[in-house]
Amino acid sequence: MPVYKRGETWWYRFKFRGLVVAESSKSSSKDVAGRLEREHRRKLELGQQGLSEIRKPKTFSVAVKEYIDFRRPHWADRTIEMHENSLLHLEPVFGKKSLTEITPTLISKYQSLRQAENASNKTINIELETVRLVLRKHKLWANISDEVKMLKVSKDKGRELTDDELERLFNCVKSSVSRTLYPAVMVSIHTGLRNEELRLLQWKQINFDGAEIQVGKSKTEGGEGRIVPLSKAALQTLTNWRREFPEAQPEHYVFPSERYALKGKKGTFGGTVVPYSTDPTKPIGSFKKAWTTAKRVAGVECRWHDLRHTAASLVAAGGATDQTMQDIFGWMSPEMIKRYSHVRDEARKQAVAVFDNVSWVQ
Repeated sequence: MPVYKRGETWWYRFKFRGLVVAESSKSSSKDVAGRLEREHRRKLELGQQGLSEIRKPKTFSVAVKEYIDFRRPHWADRTIEMHENSLLHLEPVFGKKSLTEITPTLISKYQSLRQAENASNKTINIELETVRLVLRKHKLWANISDEVKMLKVSKDKGRELTDDELERLFNCVKSSVSRTLYPAVMVSIHTGLRNEELRLLQWKQINFDGAEIQVGKSKTEGGEGRIVPLSKAALQTLTNWRREFPEAQPEHYVFPSERYALKGKKGTFGGTVVPYSTDPTKPIGSFKKAWTTAKRVAGVECRWHDLRHTAASLVAAGGATDQTMQDIFGWMSPEMIKRYSHVRDEARKQAVAVFDNVSWVQ
């Protein structure tokens, strides 16, 4: 019998010139063991002696790291970070598996495990995109793609925060340990900048005299390089924030990488926040930790993107034209404009309602 099973692992066994060759495939797949047996026999027949020369199947963990290194010159730092973070979650399930052992059943099992850990469907799909890319690189994805079902993700692009939610949120944001959080949230909701556009903002992109920001790298072609006007409140916030960095250079980041120590009262809120390490040549890694804490204390359930959605809703309510909306928020698709059409329609109705209250109406 050329292949047989010991526990959960398949082995192969054959005779060559009177010598019994037995080797573990280190796999739970019978097919893998069979292929290894045939390859081993072929190499011996060709005179390639020594078991150590048998090519072992590449594990997923090794394949992912090789793929990331291969793509590193062509990917942005955030893309590399995303796939490396995905690998941290993927490794316990896929890490020691050979690429041929990754099946639709295993992928479905992973989806269930991550859902049990309260990971969002979108997050799980992003993680499995790493699996798809690696398998496609090795021409294996087509073998299973028809049976793999990605999780459904809500098409809801955001919601407008209520005045009460904004008041509670800003009260907590102002008291955050992170001194960066308040100006970041303030500018975000007054400009509608995307999270990455804000995080990577440099001082040279802010025109204080003209009260405007020129967006740098953006998610869309229409978003990159656009000019976003600053409200008086946003301009004052950025002016005050600029005073915190008297030696700032044009190429320095507006929201730099910082580390904090809390001097005085214990706990997340209260006491004196002391930044003890600031690197203006690097952007802040994420607003997430401070943002999550502020939302929890405020009792507001929302996403950072909801700040952008709220900004768009307020601008639409002010009667802004489609072109103005597109210019400010960097949208490419007319569908994005339509999402706020109901807000503008309501604003127009309120505008003409004035005629119902004049004395000369018959």
